[in-house]
Amino acid sequence: MSDLLLAEQREAVAGASRHLAEEGLVIGTAGNISARKGDLVAVTPTGADLGTVTAEMVTVIQMDGEIVDGDLAPTSEVPLHTGIYAATNALAITHAHAMASTALSCTHDELPPLHYSCLGLGGAPRTAAYATFGSQELADNVIEALKGRNAAMMQNHGSVAYGSTMDQAVERLELLEWLAELYWRSASLGTPRVLTDKDFENIITSAMERGYGALKKVDKA
Repeated sequence: MSDLLLAEQREAVAGASRHLAEEGLVIGTAGNISARKGDLVAVTPTGADLGTVTAEMVTVIQMDGEIVDGDLAPTSEVPLHTGIYAATNALAITHAHAMASTALSCTHDELPPLHYSCLGLGGAPRTAAYATFGSQELADNVIEALKGRNAAMMQNHGSVAYGSTMDQAVERLELLEWLAELYWRSASLGTPRVLTDKDFENIITSAMERGYGALKKVDKA
C-alpha cells in the first residue's frame, strides 16, 4: 500500500477518472471526481486531463477547502464537492460534461421517466438551476436538485452523481447518461411514453417481491 495520505481514496479517484474518460463521459479536463474519508477529501486537480490522472496527482483537502496534501491545485468545483458531502451521506462524487445529459440539461427541468431504472437514482433526475461553475450558488442549486435523489443534471453544464462507494458513484453517473440518451433517442422517433406514478408503484412492489437486482441461487429442491 502506498504511503500517500488517503492512498485508497486517491487511487479510487484516479481510477474513476480514467474509466470515465475511456467511456467517453469526460473529455480532457471536463469533469472532476472526489472521495471522502472522515473530514478529508481526495479530489482531482484543476486543469488535469482526466484520462491521465494518477493517484499522485490527486489533491487532499479539508472540508473547508484547505489543501492538506498534494502538489497540484484542486478542481475549481471544490464548493460543489464539499457541499454535497456536507448535505448527504456521500463518500464519493462524480461530475462530468457527458453529451446526452448535458444536452438534456439545456432543455429540460427534469428528465422524463421512460424506464424503471431511474429508481436507481431515487426517481426522475432533476436539473439544477444554472450558476457559474465553481460558485457557491452552483453548489447550492445542485444540492437542492439532489434532494431525494443521488444524481442530477446541471443546467447548461453537465451531470453529477454520488454514492457510498466510488463504484456506485460511477455507476450512477453512467446510468444518468444512459437514461438521458434513451430519452434523446426516443424523442427523435416520436413522442416518448412516460411512466406514471401508478406504474412506479407496481414496479416497486414487483421488485420487492422478486428481489429484483440481487443474485439468487436456483432452488433445486
